[in-house]
Amino acid sequence: MKKIILITAVIVFAGCSSVRLVDSWRNNTYVGEIPGKVLVVGITDNLTGRKIYEEHLKNELQARGIDAVESYQVFSPSFMYSRQSEETIQEEVDKFADSGYDAILVSVVKGVSEEVSYSRGYARTDYFWRRFGGYYFVYQDIYFDPGYYDRYNIYHIEASLYDIRVPDSKSLVWVASFDLVEPGSINRTVKDYVKRITEELEKEKIIPAKQETGKP
Repeated sequence: MKKIILITAVIVFAGCSSVRLVDSWRNNTYVGEIPGKVLVVGITDNLTGRKIYEEHLKNELQARGIDAVESYQVFSPSFMYSRQSEETIQEEVDKFADSGYDAILVSVVKGVSEEVSYSRGYARTDYFWRRFGGYYFVYQDIYFDPGYYDRYNIYHIEASLYDIRVPDSKSLVWVASFDLVEPGSINRTVKDYVKRITEELEKEKIIPAKQETGKP
């Protein structure tokens, strides 16, 4: 039996705005065809965030001629909201493979780190820092302003694509790590994140370019 592990974790979209690619990897031995049908998985305890993410990615894949389906549309509540064994997960994967799905695209938060930055309400021009007096003048407020440091979270997120038509040893096709930095709106963050995912998949020639509409 094929064996695939669906990595599950809470995906925290709310509060993130900027998205940065950290690194990516592609299985160079993979020679499979472009997936025709993909299950989009974004597991989170925030149902609204999950729906927005899965719908955005579904739409982007469909715009490239790929039949994509959101997991919240096909996973049963008992599967989504209770802990599953690896065997139960594999049974679910086998069902999708038997019903015509080619791949599963899943995201997971690998960790969250808190960062601290120094900031002011206004900017200084570069020439001001060419002498110590100017530099010290700008940064001396660290001593006096208790709100001078901004704290924010960076979410370290991993996206992976598995081909469920092939043996387990070759099922991982692509994986990429992203940093999502708060704050920001959920819609903007999801849009940015989905854009980065599809850009990387296009670059690796795993999915085709977006089909333009409105042209003869």
